[in-house]
Amino acid sequence: MKVLPPTLRDPKRYLALELICEVRVSREDFLNEVFSNSAALIGDFGSSQASIRLLDFNDNMGILRCKRGSEDLTRAILATITRVDGYPAIVNVLGIAGTVRSATEKYIEKRDSYSVPDDKHI
Repeated sequence: MKVLPPTLRDPKRYLALELICEVRVSREDFLNEVFSNSAALIGDFGSSQASIRLLDFNDNMGILRCKRGSEDLTRAILATITRVDGYPAIVNVLGIAGTVRSATEKYIEKRDSYSVPDDKHI
C-alpha cells in the first residue's frame, strides 16, 4: 500500500499543554482521562473525527495532536478534565502550533526556563 503524499494528508495542529495537579501523573492515567472525557462530550464518532493523539507527556507537560479545525473542540475536552487518578487537576493549554517543533520551542521550552524549582512549589 502506498503512502499518501503530504498534500493529501489531513492537516494537524499541536496543542502544548500543562497539567496542574498535586502529584505527577503518568501518561496512561492522563490519556485515559482525555479519552473518557472525549467519549462523554462528543461520542465515539466525534472522537475519531477529531483524531486526538497524545504525542509527548512528561513532568505534567505534553503535546497533543488533533485535526485542523477541531482545536476548539479539543480545548473543550481538555477543559472538562477535573480529576486525574483521583486527584484534582486542571489542564492549561499553553498554545497551539502547526508543527511539533514549534509547539515545543514556543511553549514547552520557554515554560521550562521560567519554571519554579520543585522545592519552592506551592
